[in-house]
Parts: sequence; structure tokens; C-alpha cells
Amino acid sequence: MTNTIKYRRFEPLYQVLQPYKSKLRSDHLIWILTNIKSDYKLVVAFFEWACRNKAPSLEARCIIIQIAVASKDSKMAYDLIYDFWAKPNLDVAYSYSCFVERLIYTYKDWGSNPHVFNLFFEVLVEVGMLSEARKFFEKMLNYGLVISVNSCNLYLSHLSKHLTRLKDGLKVFQEFLEAGVCWNSASHNMIIHVLCQLGKVREAHSFLVQMELRGCLADVVSYSTVINGYVDVGDLHKVLRLVDEMQTKGLKPNAFTYNSIILLLCNNGNVAEAEKVFREMMGQKILPDNVVYTTIIDGISKCGNVPAAIKLFKDMQNEKLLPDSITYTVIINGLCQSGNLIEAAELFQEMVNKGLPPDVITYTTLIDGYCKAGMLKEAFFLHNQMVEMKLTPNVVTYTALVDGLCKQGEVDTANELLHEMCLKGLKLNMCTYNALINGLCKSGNIMQAVKLMEDLEEAGFHLDVITYTTLMDAYCKSGGVVEAHKLLKQMLNEGLQPTIVTFNVLMNGFCMLGMLEDGEGLLRWMLEKDIIPNATTYNFLMKQYCIRNNMRATSELYRVMCAQGVIPDNNTYNILVKGHSKARNMKEAWYLHKEMVEKGFTLTSSSYNALIRGLLKRKKYVEAGELFEEMRRNALTPDKEIYNFYLDRNFDQGNMDLALELCDETIEKCLVAEVVDPGHGVAVAGLCRCYVVVAVVTGVKRCTWILSCEVHLLFDDLHKVTWIIKGEGKTSSNVMFLLMASFSFGILLLRNNEAFCEMCVYSHLITLAAILCWAHSTGALCRMLNACGDTFALAPLDDQQTVK
Repeated sequence: MTNTIKYRRFEPLYQVLQPYKSKLRSDHLIWILTNIKSDYKLVVAFFEWACRNKAPSLEARCIIIQIAVASKDSKMAYDLIYDFWAKPNLDVAYSYSCFVERLIYTYKDWGSNPHVFNLFFEVLVEVGMLSEARKFFEKMLNYGLVISVNSCNLYLSHLSKHLTRLKDGLKVFQEFLEAGVCWNSASHNMIIHVLCQLGKVREAHSFLVQMELRGCLADVVSYSTVINGYVDVGDLHKVLRLVDEMQTKGLKPNAFTYNSIILLLCNNGNVAEAEKVFREMMGQKILPDNVVYTTIIDGISKCGNVPAAIKLFKDMQNEKLLPDSITYTVIINGLCQSGNLIEAAELFQEMVNKGLPPDVITYTTLIDGYCKAGMLKEAFFLHNQMVEMKLTPNVVTYTALVDGLCKQGEVDTANELLHEMCLKGLKLNMCTYNALINGLCKSGNIMQAVKLMEDLEEAGFHLDVITYTTLMDAYCKSGGVVEAHKLLKQMLNEGLQPTIVTFNVLMNGFCMLGMLEDGEGLLRWMLEKDIIPNATTYNFLMKQYCIRNNMRATSELYRVMCAQGVIPDNNTYNILVKGHSKARNMKEAWYLHKEMVEKGFTLTSSSYNALIRGLLKRKKYVEAGELFEEMRRNALTPDKEIYNFYLDRNFDQGNMDLALELCDETIEKCLVAEVVDPGHGVAVAGLCRCYVVVAVVTGVKRCTWILSCEVHLLFDDLHKVTWIIKGEGKTSSNVMFLLMASFSFGILLLRNNEAFCEMCVYSHLITLAAILCWAHSTGALCRMLNACGDTFALAPLDDQQTVK
């Protein structure tokens, strides 16, 4: 067979060896391998042929493994070892003993490459035979062989994957080190990771220092792991120090490092610093991944700066990074928290359309948003859809629905829902009961809320900070600051630590009642106790200072706030801009406006109005005009005074199209909304539009006077106003407009109310004609009548009626 194989090696072996197929024995196989072992390709081909006919013996397998390793074919050797352990129903102890014995026996004559033992050790680790791997390591030590560091790293890695064996990993590291294993950077990094997993971050940091003393250079992974450990325990100071240290050593943070830092900064509320780190990351040409983007978007959203979060969301997609369901959920949550439920629903639908199935958290987030906005129909629709999708609502889902029902005063329905929760096996927790207490408080049933709280205590529930804070908030908003203060003391006696929200509730109570000195005292007490206020705390006080027109104190408090490292939010900027505008500190107001826009915040309607009025008083018409147009683009409503100014200004400048456009806008946003009877909305709109038409055709400039007319006069004193004008025997622009109002309104009432007779309308028409004649506007009379006729679709008057 040996000669046949050698001489006919270029022919297919299955043909050449066909005559020997039935005669081949295991000892024949080993004998032939002895003669052809120098030709590795031939060895492999022959072994494969032999395996097709009969399973090779363990000794033959070990021989081929040794030859493969000697021929630098580690994959072949690895696969042969792995296939052996993949056999079913093996007696592990016996098979291990036999395999090790044969492997050592064949080592000297068939390969003599110690790497074969590394491969055998690695396979034992991969198949989960960790105790056998440890025995094999010790056996090799007895032969004077030390398993390679890379193979030992694999062993360490598998130990660190099992939480129950983390401590074993530390022990193995020390024992293998003493046995002669020269651990490398990767080995040390794994131990650092294990220590961090065990919560021993300081030990991990110390190990990082020892690593360098042992001659192993710490790399980015080493530092990133320790940094992440400090992130988990919230130690920002150590994190920043380690980042500086690694950069000093010329190590650039990777995406994982940056994500850890951004996550900690966001969790600590330092979103502005997180954004700086994010920009630094981009500047280092390190492209953020989905995790980094999602982390920073979540942090920005939770700070209330949803527009900036949405911008980042779009930037992420521009970078060809596809948002996952977590990213969408984060943005949806931000939109819900800011009350933008239409956009949240659109994003939810976009997520579904892109093939990203919403999970329980996504559904619950949107349901909670709808419940907070009082849109219970939409919330329950989503709840039903969720059930149809085979998703099981959790306690948080039901808590959101209970909260929504209670806020609408449907406490009985909320209790039915709680009963449904119990039937489904869901245990009610304090969050659920807190929602019920909150709902009772919001609906004004404070006594019921107190009774429920007492019942919970009797039932063995431990009331938490949220329970007390909710009741304190209810007392403060109803003027019961004394009761709220008592609850705070009770809370402290129970050993509960108040949160910043608790103090903000009390601060709001003081400020609502004008107790500014008490609010200032609370702030001083918080600072003395190292309780860091947030933007909301300062906002309450600054708002009160602004109300009292004390802008010096407001500015000083703002400086203190910034010095404390508290980041201003959207409400902060709006309070400051509005306050400075009303005090005519326009430089400060304009500077703050620019700063907040740069940070992605937006002005509210009242802030826009205050800023525009202030600029107009200072005759800064260009800046005011830009803000007016910006306000209109953002679908915000300027007040009547500002509309008056721009209507009059455009009229004076001859911009009639814009004047009419602004008039329509004013009617829609200012006047129609004020009409008590919704059925007369169209009537008032038509009435006001008629004013502008008359103003244009008669040349009367003060067309905007109509905006300050009280609509109620037109209902109640129609005949009286007409009689007064007749009795005066003279007219003015304002009187003429008021008369025109009565005439126009009479026409509209005729069309909407059969009780008004046609003669009433024409009596007003005659009076108006007389007034226009007295005003020497006979020519304008005909133009006015035609304009009114077009506006109200009246039948044209014949010549005789016009003369009359």
C-alpha cells in the first residue's frame, strides 16, 4: 500500500487504494503514516480516505494532530481535537485520560512541537471542560512545559464570562503567574474587567498601576475599562483624571471610552459637558456609533432640549447610522415629555414602517405621553394594539393608564384597572399607588389621597419620597405650605432623603404665595447641606424677582446658578429674556436670546412678545421685525398690540397685501378665539375683514382700531351706538368704524338669525351713507357698498336705493 501510494500519488487515491479497502487495519494505517509523514499533503489525503472507510483509532488521530502541528496547520489539528470531544455520550474522565496519554506518547516521534499542547488546552476551554483544562495545565508543568499566554488568556476569558467564577479568575491569574506564565496586556485587561464586574473599581485602578510596574504597558482598553468602572459608581472626578492621564501618555480615547464619559456626564445632569466631549470625539475623527448617539440624545432629551436631540437624531442618519428601536424610543420619550405628541406618534409610525417592531417600553412611553396629555382614547387604543401584537403590558404600562384616568377624575375606572392588574398576576407597587395618589391630588381630592396613604402604611407598604413629594405638591398648590412643611419633617423622621424635586415643590409653594424670603432661606439651607439645586429651583426664585421687577437680584441669582455648575434650561432663558425685556434692558435680553438659540432652546410666545415690545420701544425696528417674522414662522401668536403696530406700519408703507394677510391672521388668532359663541366666529371674521376693505377704499389710515373694539358692544348696544352717532351730527374715523361694525354685524346677524328683520339692516345702511356724506366721501360710498356686497355676497342695490 505504501509503495502504491508513493508511486501513484498523482492519481485519485480512492481509485488507487480500492483493492486494499477491505484489508486495511489500524496498525496498517499507522505503518503507512510512518512511511509518508514527510509529505503532509499525501498524509492528509490518505487519512481522509481512511476515515471514510473506518473511524481512526485515538492513537492515529493523535499522530495526524502531531504531523499537522509540525506542518504549521494548526486549524487541522484544532478541528481533529474538537471533533473528538463533539462525539455524543463520551465518558469524559476516561476519554480525557486516554487522549492526554496518547498525545504525550506520540509527541516525541511524530512532531515534537509543544504548540500541540496549547491547542489541546484551548479546545478543552472552548468545549467548557474548564476543570480538565486546569488539570492539563498542571500536568504539563510536571513535564516542564508552560501553556502559552494566549491559551491561558482564553481560559481567563471563559472564567470571566461566568459571574460565579469571577473570583476563580483572580485566583488563576495569581497561580499561573507563579507557575511561570508571562501575562501580557490582554491578560491584565481581563483581570481589570473582572475586578470592575465585582465592583472593586479601586482595586482595578491599583491593578492598572501594578500592570505597568510588571513591564506591561497599559493600553486604551486598560484605561477604558477602569473609566467605565468609575462611571458605574458615578465618580466623575476619577474619570476625568484618568482621561487626562491616558492622553498625557499619548493614548487616544476610543468610542467605548467616550461613551462611558458621555453616559456619566448625562446621568449627572452635565449635558453641556457631555456635548463638549461629544464634539471633541468628532474632532478626533472618532465616529460615534449608535450607542454613543443614543446616549447623548437621551441625555439632551431628558434635559428638555428636544429640538437639539432631534437635530442629533437627524445628524446620526446623515452619517449613515441607522437608529435602532432604543434610539427611536429615546426620542419618542423626549417628545412625549415635552408634549409634542403628534411628532411622537409620527416617529412611532416611522419606526414601524422601517421594520423596527416597538417593544413594551416603546408602547409604554407613548401611552404615558398620551395619558399625561389627557388623551385617554389614544392611550387605550395603543394598549389594545399592544395586546394584539402579543406584547404583555407591564406594571409601568398600567401605572401610566391609572395615572391618566385619575387625572381625568375617573378614579373608579382606575380602580377597575387595578383590579384587572391583580387578575393578571401583576403585583401593585408603590409606583402604581403613587400614580393613584397623584391623580387624586390633581383632581382636588387631597383628603382621599391622605386616607389612601394611611391605608398603605397600615397594609405594610413603605411610603417613598415620591408619595410625600406628591402630597406636598398638592398642599403647596392649594396654599397649604404649612402642611407641606409638616410632611417634609415627617419624611425626614422616617429616614427618607428628600430629592431635589421635593425641595422644588416647597420652593414653588413659597414663590406662588409670594413668600420670597422663605424661598431664599430654603435655597441657603440647601447649599449649606450640600444639596445642589437644579435649574428649576433657581427658575422659581428668578421668576418672582422678575415679577417684582428686581432684575439686579435676578441677574445675581443667575450668576450664582452658573457658578454652581447648574446648566440653565429653556425656562431659565425665557424667564430672563422676558424679565430684562420688560425692564427695557434690551442688550441683556438680546444677548440671552442669541445664547439660548445657539444652545437649541426656543422662546415662548410671551417671551417673544416681551422682547419685540422692548425692541420697538427702543426703536430697534429691524431686530423686532426679524423676531416678529420668526415668531409667525414658528406658529406662535403675537399679541394684539404687536399686530396693531405691524398692521399700521404696513398700511402706512402701502404694503396692502401684507396688511390684509396680517389682518386675516389677527382675526383668526386674536378675535375669533375671544368670541364667546363659537357660531359667530365666521361673523366676526367677516366683520373685521370688512373694516379693512372700508379703510382701504375710504383712505382712512387707522384701520387697526378694530382690533381693540369689544365684540360684546356689537351684541348688546347695536341700536344705542347708532343712536349716539346720529345724535352727534358729526363723525370721526373711530366713530365711523364702530358704525360700520354695527352695519356689518347687522347683515351677518340677518343671515344667521331670522329674528332680525331686513329693515334693521337697511336702517344702518342709511345711517352709514349719511355719515360718509358728512365726511365728504360720497365717491367712496359706492366703492364701499360694492366691497361690502362682494364680501357678504349681498344682492347689488339698484340706482334708486343707492341714491336713498
